[in-house]
Amino acid sequence: MDERQLRELVAETGRILLEKELVARTWGNISARCDENRYVISPSGLGYEGMTGEDVPVCNLNDDTWEGNRKPSSEGKVHAAAYRVYPDVNFVIHTHQDYATAIGLAGISGLKLSSEEEEVLGRIEVAEYGLPGTKKLSDNVKAAMKKGSKVILMKHHGVLIVGADRDDTIRKAQLLEQVCKRAVIEKLGRNDDRKPLDAIDQKLLNASVNMEVFSTPDILYMADLGGFVTQIDDMAQMLGNRIKAVENDNDLILRELNKRDAVLVKNAGCVIMTERSDDTAALKLLIKKAAMAKRYTLACGVDAQLSVSDCKVMRTNYVENYSIQKDG
Repeated sequence: MDERQLRELVAETGRILLEKELVARTWGNISARCDENRYVISPSGLGYEGMTGEDVPVCNLNDDTWEGNRKPSSEGKVHAAAYRVYPDVNFVIHTHQDYATAIGLAGISGLKLSSEEEEVLGRIEVAEYGLPGTKKLSDNVKAAMKKGSKVILMKHHGVLIVGADRDDTIRKAQLLEQVCKRAVIEKLGRNDDRKPLDAIDQKLLNASVNMEVFSTPDILYMADLGGFVTQIDDMAQMLGNRIKAVENDNDLILRELNKRDAVLVKNAGCVIMTERSDDTAALKLLIKKAAMAKRYTLACGVDAQLSVSDCKVMRTNYVENYSIQKDG
């Protein structure tokens, strides 16, 4: 493919990853190698739904310069490292898939792969955390790749998958999620059919057009425990260092919603109230993932709390930059 076709391929892949629920919103990123010196990568802070090839910048592997209408993803260093380590790699995706993210927090010792799955996925490694866009993160991921891994669980963050082409990377991402989901279900069991015992007052629900109430067994479980601290950095972006749980009382719920955009309600679920419908939708997906991941790490006896300082950096960057930039 020529450069124009590769840029279109990256944009198209974003929509495919959304459909397969491997990414949400603008989270994650995608790149394709042009030649030994250049690659194209999804732009920073732009939603995949309306992305076109013209939005996709071209980056230079030798000096990290770029050309295009939009700034490249802040994770470019990680993609560049993949192309430098693996001459046979032509496509890279960074996903925020739910179950693989949970496994990345607790470690890969619980994964059981068939010989066919091992053949597709190869060596799986966990890369220690670094803030997005930093040299620390790219160095940690590079170290994992140098061990021979092309499927890297980025602790507190998501997954990086490198492959020969787009089909190869997507196939790996989907298989990885199946393997990780199987491990989580084996650990937690999925016979938990708990449902909300109480309803949220309709008067409260009328307070905002962008208010939503929902629940999962994991959310109800974590609400019973009083909430949970942040383990995943996209949760840090949107909610800070924790999500609290309160009793099913309108005043208590609204008081917490004045501090954060979401609160767990004991025996009821989660209440979200934001200024924008897309923020509400994103938070719903995020809290479902975060509650499941927290329940899994508890079951594994692993403390995977993201540091308060890292949460503060992520939250500040989101408020001051991303929440404005995401509209393109």
